Amino acid sequence: MSESVLVTGGSGFMAGYIVRELLGRGFRVRATVRSLARADTVRERVATPGELTFAAADLLHDDGWDAAADGMDYVVHTAAPMPVGEFRGQDLLAPARDGTRRVLRAAHRAGVRRVVMTSSTATAIPADPGAPADESTWSDLPDLPRYAYPRAKTLAERDAWNLVRSWTGGPEFVAVLPANIQGPALDDDLSPSTSLIRMMLTGRMPMLPRTGYSIVDVRDLAVLHAEAMTSPDAAGQRFIAAGEFLWFREMAALLRDRFGDRAAKVPRRELPDWVVRAGARFNAEMDQLAPSLGVRTRLSAAHAERVLGWKARPAADSLTDAAASLFDLGLA
Repeated sequence: MSESVLVTGGSGFMAGYIVRELLGRGFRVRATVRSLARADTVRERVATPGELTFAAADLLHDDGWDAAADGMDYVVHTAAPMPVGEFRGQDLLAPARDGTRRVLRAAHRAGVRRVVMTSSTATAIPADPGAPADESTWSDLPDLPRYAYPRAKTLAERDAWNLVRSWTGGPEFVAVLPANIQGPALDDDLSPSTSLIRMMLTGRMPMLPRTGYSIVDVRDLAVLHAEAMTSPDAAGQRFIAAGEFLWFREMAALLRDRFGDRAAKVPRRELPDWVVRAGARFNAEMDQLAPSLGVRTRLSAAHAERVLGWKARPAADSLTDAAASLFDLGLA
């Protein structure tokens, strides 16, 4: 019989691609959703042959996690609060930390062999902005609203390592640290990173902050999760998933070059740093952007390349495919 995998946060953008990848490799997949009413939507989004079932579980509550993990060989934990939607302006720390503990304890009680946690490169921000970062780097950020998301991700991942190290007999643990996730949207329920491209294409971003991201394609990220789950050499490791760094101005220029008249609303002018810093006093999004102004991140994925044979595709391809999917879906 094929092995079974529990994927938490099954209705998410990244989780959809991970479920696709695992089904394609012959695994039986159970995905958690907060409401089983979402199951048909997720099934249509994934659109891949194989055994896909669902379990209702919420990071904020204990109910459902033992039943979700029961009989599973692996857990891929992607579910996490983001500072958008229902969590905009809300506490991220407690849901991130408590939810991670709930998933891990359920996996431990169920005798799961290995847990792969989706962390973030936000957990590997060096003390010196722009300095090189690898899997040995850990963020150490002050308790300020602008750092709520990276602090939540960092503390949740640290909790996970401490918890699994306190147990004997497993499960094994692996952390995957994605950079900014791009790639084709599956439907109109967009991720925050894909929404950035939509804002550029639709003119909702009239000027470009002087910032940028290292980019990873969601399809490559799904492959990395699968390899981290199955490779004997991955146990006990962190893996940065990051490709090329692009400034916002470079992303915008790429979209204009690739899509011509369809990208006519993509901004050309950069927003002065002083405007962002002034606006940061009144606007949460600008406050979060302010520390990254003029900072080029230098994230190394050499460990994933060496241990798992993983390789990120060109960032231009990821952005092009993301934009093309938005046009195809009528969202740009």
